[in-house]
Amino acid sequence: MTPQIDVKDGISQPELVTAIEGATNEVFSTMLNLPLVAGSVFLEKEEKTPASGVLSLIGLAGAWVGTGSLSCSASLACKIASHLLMAKYDAVSEDVLDSVAEVTNMIIGNVKTHLENRLGGMGLSTPTVIYGRNFQTRGTKNREWTVVPFDCEGERLCVQVCIVPNTDADAKAIRSGFPVPHVLNV
Repeated sequence: MTPQIDVKDGISQPELVTAIEGATNEVFSTMLNLPLVAGSVFLEKEEKTPASGVLSLIGLAGAWVGTGSLSCSASLACKIASHLLMAKYDAVSEDVLDSVAEVTNMIIGNVKTHLENRLGGMGLSTPTVIYGRNFQTRGTKNREWTVVPFDCEGERLCVQVCIVPNTDADAKAIRSGFPVPHVLNV
């Protein structure tokens, strides 16, 4: 069951979950030809235990700011790369990490497009990919993440989004997320 928590004057939790599920299913069916089954959505403040595998992060900027991410095991990352690039990958390589970054970009980009209908224009950062064992991630200000887990052929994939109003947004912005440079007149 989806938690019924509303984001102030923005997008409701069920709308955010629908955007994440729709974007993820679309990318996995059209670009990867891999089946997905969505699991039970949950909220997470921070990772409590060390993680292992591949994590890809993308920043969102505008009147609302946040981060979207995709996390999975190394073996699922190899499967994603194999389907995306139509080549066999048995171990994590640059191609595998690049593939996970690109899939994250497609999914979070589609979520961003959905969010823009309600929250206004947004920019996306370049993906950052982390791979390893026993690492921990942490966001600032203890924000809650909406986590949508999926089963992909017996392996777990999580797509997460944390988005909040941008308290620094004002009328001086030229583009979403990019402030006007200040000129000092002497």
